[in-house]
Amino acid sequence: MEFGNGIGYSNGNSYSNGNGYNNGNGSGYTNGNGIDNGNGNVNGNGKVNGAKVIKMKPMDSELLREQGHIMVDFIADYYKNLQDSPQDFPVLSQVQPGYLRDMLPDSAPDQPESLKELLDDVSKKIMPGITHWQSPSYFAYYASSTSVAGFLGEMLNAGLSVVGFTWLTSPAATELEIIVLDWLAKLLQLPEQFLSTGNGGGVIQGTGCEAVLVVVLAARDRILKKVGKTLLPRLVVYASDQTHSSFRKACLIGGIHEENIRLLKTDSSTNYGMPPESLEEAISHDLAEGFIPFFICATVGTTSSAAVDPLVPLGKIAKKYGIWMHVDAAYAGNACICPEYRKFIDGIENADSFNMNAHKWLFANQTCSPLWVKDRYSLIDALKTNPEYLEFKVSKKDAVVNYKDWQISLSRRFRSLKLWMVLRLYGSENLRNFIRDHVNLAKHFEDYVAQDPHFEVVTTRYFSLVCFRLVPVDGDEDKCNERNRELLAAVNSTGKIFISHTALSGKFILRFAVGAPLTEEKHVTEAWQIIQKHSSKFTRNGHY
Repeated sequence: MEFGNGIGYSNGNSYSNGNGYNNGNGSGYTNGNGIDNGNGNVNGNGKVNGAKVIKMKPMDSELLREQGHIMVDFIADYYKNLQDSPQDFPVLSQVQPGYLRDMLPDSAPDQPESLKELLDDVSKKIMPGITHWQSPSYFAYYASSTSVAGFLGEMLNAGLSVVGFTWLTSPAATELEIIVLDWLAKLLQLPEQFLSTGNGGGVIQGTGCEAVLVVVLAARDRILKKVGKTLLPRLVVYASDQTHSSFRKACLIGGIHEENIRLLKTDSSTNYGMPPESLEEAISHDLAEGFIPFFICATVGTTSSAAVDPLVPLGKIAKKYGIWMHVDAAYAGNACICPEYRKFIDGIENADSFNMNAHKWLFANQTCSPLWVKDRYSLIDALKTNPEYLEFKVSKKDAVVNYKDWQISLSRRFRSLKLWMVLRLYGSENLRNFIRDHVNLAKHFEDYVAQDPHFEVVTTRYFSLVCFRLVPVDGDEDKCNERNRELLAAVNSTGKIFISHTALSGKFILRFAVGAPLTEEKHVTEAWQIIQKHSSKFTRNGHY
């Protein structure tokens, strides 16, 4: 197999032990030799035991070109095989803990190995331990969406490898992020206060977990400036019991006492959305007890069931009491670029911050979590650092954005490249239609469930997640939970599909989430057939 210029995987002219990578002139990258053009010159003239020592050249443009082609082919073949040979790729990895240690050496190699050897190990040793999130039969959790545009953006990002912590360190990295997040904010029809043209603006965090952490810190410092730092133990936060676990972690990192984290109970009467009356009652009670309410985390598309907290009444309560309201729309926010789903973030005008994960359902590849704030200065004041070695002069104070002061870490990747490429190479209308296709596929699965008397749909479906279960027999919920747990294990052990679960009101619930970019109607139908087949052990012999 050759890739031009006389370079390839072949005896006498290969990237392997005893042979090498070269331009077809008979010498190579080997022990005692180097990358050369047939004249015997190498980068370095040291000797070990009489042999010339190679001076490593980690970024060689021709080697990159050659091996980059090989890697792209490897990845493209992977995606093709996920579709053409699914039997070779169990969706949920079937290995046991610790499987890999016995397959790899105890220490790193002293001498270079070939790319061919490495990719052989990926195929034989790494792939068995991969849960294939990009499989068309992946329906667990929420998707980690990919696309050619997102992949190319990641490739370009890795190739440029800029560290854009200040405007100076790569002006384009900062300015493109500002512009692209304004584009996306307009697609979401966010209020103008969230745009960079005012006091607000957007920043790409790595994940929604990072997004909620930085806004908790911003809100905390804003309130402590008013009431004094000594009152930190009196600060109180609010969310529903369906809120992502990262919220609790963010609060603990921010010094909020665990007993001051109010997780309000939800149930099926509100389809597991936060009840506004419960929120106002909790705030009133805390104020009467001398606590200081300062943060509300509302969710649009919860992890368990894609529940939606009612932003309009919650926002009014937040505004009434002067409380920072954050909207976590990590999953469902992507759907809100479609006009018919925009209603789910009605009330965003009373929020102080909003985030979504473009890597979940906008095909921007891991990781890409846009966050918008109405008041950038609250964020900056909480997170800014000004060491002398990062100082540089600008014409006026607010002439540039330094994103290091909008996030936890100093270093940051050029993530806006892939989002820019996704928006440009696909266009917003194609993105909307692809999201609609996924929602329709979820509706297709929901119809299957509704037509089978042995199953029930548990919650109202808003987006592309269906929550369902085997129905209880004679009202025995404990037995029902056990059967659904067994069904989940049986289905996932086949390796043909992967679904996940949650618990709602003490009930064990199965989750079927459509979002993988390769999923088609046939995969949804096949998944339902597998679920029905393995449920038959519970539905025959008079059990139902």
